[in-house]
Amino acid sequence: MSVRFVIAVAEAALVEGVEFAAQPDPASAYTLTAGRLWSLVAVLLGLVGVVIGGLALARSAGRIGTGTGRRGAIVALAAGPAGAVGGGLVVAAADGGPGTGYGIVGGFVALVVGLIAMALGGLALARSRRTG
Repeated sequence: MSVRFVIAVAEAALVEGVEFAAQPDPASAYTLTAGRLWSLVAVLLGLVGVVIGGLALARSAGRIGTGTGRRGAIVALAAGPAGAVGGGLVVAAADGGPGTGYGIVGGFVALVVGLIAMALGGLALARSRRTG
């Protein structure tokens, strides 16, 4: 075995070892990564907006209660964009596709749920102005 061969093998092992160390370990399906956590928070914000917006829409028609539809609509109009922006940031920061642990699927779900919350909040606010 020549010295050149040993040096070439050592150099290749060092370069391959550095490249292997630079790549992150793939996340399993049950690992809660930072991207998945932020997308979960964004989805929950949007979901709160959807529930409150739906209740505000029902209350603005005067079926359930009186006077709470406008306040709920404003809360839904605040929680919806917060969830949508959080989901958008997760999607923008994701380096991989679904299943990589970056939370891209949850980010897209947060975008959709946040938009639904904004729509419900806007409808409830328009209805509360019309009936009040």
